[in-house]
Amino acid sequence: MKYLVVSDIHGSRSGAAAVPELFEELHADAILCLGDVLYHGPRNNLPEDYAPKDVISILNPLSPHIFAVRGNCDAEVDQMVLDFPLTADYNEFLLKSRKVFMTHGHVYGPDHLPRLAPGDVFLSGHTHIPTAEIAEDIFLLNPGSISLPKGGHPRTYAVLEEEGFTICTLDRKPYQSIRF
Repeated sequence: MKYLVVSDIHGSRSGAAAVPELFEELHADAILCLGDVLYHGPRNNLPEDYAPKDVISILNPLSPHIFAVRGNCDAEVDQMVLDFPLTADYNEFLLKSRKVFMTHGHVYGPDHLPRLAPGDVFLSGHTHIPTAEIAEDIFLLNPGSISLPKGGHPRTYAVLEEEGFTICTLDRKPYQSIRF
């Protein structure tokens, strides 16, 4: 299985527009969206191309392929316009023999992990900072932000496969990676 992992779109038309392009280009099996889809939030600047209604029209056709979790900037009203579920704080699934726990990062985070076993994968967004590291035998992975990066990082997304996790810049260059 190959997953396109995105986070923190924050209503950016260009960030959302990259999702269907990448999904098709990568021949991904599914899209894992780690929240903060439509609204920019009070702590973030408006993206240059802030257009939540456009983000809706870009992402809704992909709804059969999107598995998403709610971010701290996502509201119940957002679920009324999105065709994919966006209300759960977390989701989990198996990737071969590893549990993958996906969340936005504001409830559970690298400093407040759920119960995981050695070798499991913790996917989160929220910080807008790409991360691929191991802590206490747990893989801590953050794709960064496809729209509003922080900490001097570029706009990024990630690819999750059975062999590992690769963070890439929007110009498709590998940025960070980790092998399982």
